Amino acid sequence: MPAPPLLHHHVTGPADAPPVVLGPSLGTSTAVWEPQLPSLTRRFRVLRFDLPGHGGSPSAVLPDPAPGRTTVAHLASLVLALADHHGWDRFHYAGISLGGAIGAHLAARSPDRVASLALVCSSAHFGPADPWHERAGLVRSEGTAPLLETSPGRWFATADMAGTALGRRLLGDLAGTDPAGYAACCDALAGYDLRPELSAISAPALVVGGTLDTATPLEHARELADGIPHAVLSTMACGHLAAERPATLRDTLTAHLSAAQEKQRPRVPRTG
Repeated sequence: MPAPPLLHHHVTGPADAPPVVLGPSLGTSTAVWEPQLPSLTRRFRVLRFDLPGHGGSPSAVLPDPAPGRTTVAHLASLVLALADHHGWDRFHYAGISLGGAIGAHLAARSPDRVASLALVCSSAHFGPADPWHERAGLVRSEGTAPLLETSPGRWFATADMAGTALGRRLLGDLAGTDPAGYAACCDALAGYDLRPELSAISAPALVVGGTLDTATPLEHARELADGIPHAVLSTMACGHLAAERPATLRDTLTAHLSAAQEKQRPRVPRTG
């Protein structure tokens, strides 16, 4: 039998460097991480992936895209398939919003695979299920076009951010997203609640909260940081995609990954 299809992804950085997987937010693509790439790829082997139906990933990668069938566990299994494909038994993980939820699920359920975890403008629970099911139904019937008016206000802290090169790129990705894949990801968010399992996460964890994030306000970040043992909370003046503070996110994430990687280095015993 042919192997199941993989999520579309890009891998950059030194081939022998420690691997880092970067997960995107709902409606975006690998482009959401481009501002951080030049720094990260100096020290890490970086894999960025597209969610099902987003960017270059077809909705067909989902086990079952029918309404209500997709879970965050399904999305996490697709990420593990990528890591297995590249021969990575263990990897660092950072994700924005839904991308962060995937990483938190992996850290809780597959702790041996996740070397460290960074959750950016994410949550352990994205609110009641009904609004997500309603959005999924809207997109299945009308596509993502109705979201183009409201998404800038959810994604960005200021209106002018939508007019930047990155803002236009991300909104263009949303416009091109396959409705089946987008709606399936909404279904995954509707059923996601990792609050009872946060204490099971043992990986070194960074939680980034945006003080201007209206989609997952700062209390979501605080709940994650309070629930994950020894997690570090970092706040910055940004909206939901942290697009307004690329350098701050870059420096915060690089420091976290470097510290986590340093802890894993085998210590050479002193002699003499």
